[in-house]
Amino acid sequence: MLDITGTTKTPAAARPVALRPRRGGIAARVPSFAISAISLVLIVALWELFGRNVNPIFSSHPSEIFRVGVTMAADGEIFAALLQSLQPLALGYAFAAVVGIPLGLLIGRYRWAEAGLGIYMTAGYATPLVALIPLFILWFGLGFAVKVVIVAVLAVFPITINTWAGAKAVPRTLIELGRTFVGSEFQIMTKIVIPSTLPYIMVGLKLAVGRSIIAIVVAEFFTLLTGLGGIILKAGDSFDTARMFVPVVVLMALGITLTWLVGWLEHKVAPWQRELSDRED
Repeated sequence: MLDITGTTKTPAAARPVALRPRRGGIAARVPSFAISAISLVLIVALWELFGRNVNPIFSSHPSEIFRVGVTMAADGEIFAALLQSLQPLALGYAFAAVVGIPLGLLIGRYRWAEAGLGIYMTAGYATPLVALIPLFILWFGLGFAVKVVIVAVLAVFPITINTWAGAKAVPRTLIELGRTFVGSEFQIMTKIVIPSTLPYIMVGLKLAVGRSIIAIVVAEFFTLLTGLGGIILKAGDSFDTARMFVPVVVLMALGITLTWLVGWLEHKVAPWQRELSDRED
């Protein structure tokens, strides 16, 4: 077109409008804790509704479990049992992390370590390790030590295997970049491999929480009838289902709490992971 000076003027191109993707509608505006609370209330209400119509020998319902739990808490029984279970669980879990993380980094970083040790990690993870508990009892007795060993053995494999996968997933370009800047093997491991592997390590630690809780209960079933596992077994033998469910609920809460703590730790040591993900908060 012509402007007032008589020169030709090309129309300006339409500027592209950046469209922000819509993220979930109403559900995206509801806090996560509110969704979890609604889900929990719904499940408990349904359990209460249908559980009251079931023979108490076969099951129980939340209000009765709560009543028995208050009684067990008042006399200190449930807290004493929780402490007895937590001590070997914490020590065994810590031992599994201390061994599993370096071992996974070693296997994932070096071909010779993967060829020599990887097969045993894969075989150990697939082996029903509960079948070895009688052997552990012969070696370590029936006390505290055998519980720590059982927890450590069951928890070390998910930590090691996830760390192994993370170390292998480190981009080759990052390793070559470190070598270009004449980085030593120690510097490459600490500055490149470990930071890149942290999300995998945290997933392994989360998976190990569940394995550790299973391990401590199984250990208490096979060894001295103490801790939360002892209460479960004794209540089951007497068909007291409400009393049996109390330590089960405590173990569920313990698993949720420990998993949340590992997630909190992940946000502290790897804060960039949330920024890189496309997940809705």
